[in-house]
Amino acid sequence: MRAGHPHLIVIEMKDNIIVDKSFNFSKKIVSLYRQLNERNEHIMSKQLMRSATSIGANVFEAQDAQSRNDFVAKMNISLKEATETKYWLKLLYETNYISKDEFNILFDDCCEIHRILSSIILSTKSDS
Repeated sequence: MRAGHPHLIVIEMKDNIIVDKSFNFSKKIVSLYRQLNERNEHIMSKQLMRSATSIGANVFEAQDAQSRNDFVAKMNISLKEATETKYWLKLLYETNYISKDEFNILFDDCCEIHRILSSIILSTKSDS
């Protein structure tokens, strides 16, 4: 993709709920990561950033899977990353780095993504 045409991705992935939700979730996590770094929290925020953005990266990559098994494998990676992300969010909340409101919004988003991924994996496996 050329730097001057970022809208091409949006057009190519139009109307794909899991792509949209995981990408929007990643944007929220990037914002939180910046806030946490401003407050000198670097370890947990980096772990959260890695796991949370990996969800969307693997979902995005799955869109060009070479086979049904490849697609399921990428979605399973995303599912595992969503599980890890829930852990880091809970830890950040329990250690008072994020507010209850921040936690609730992000945790709910992550749980929704987790449910969608689980559903996609189950339905893809049952279709084979």
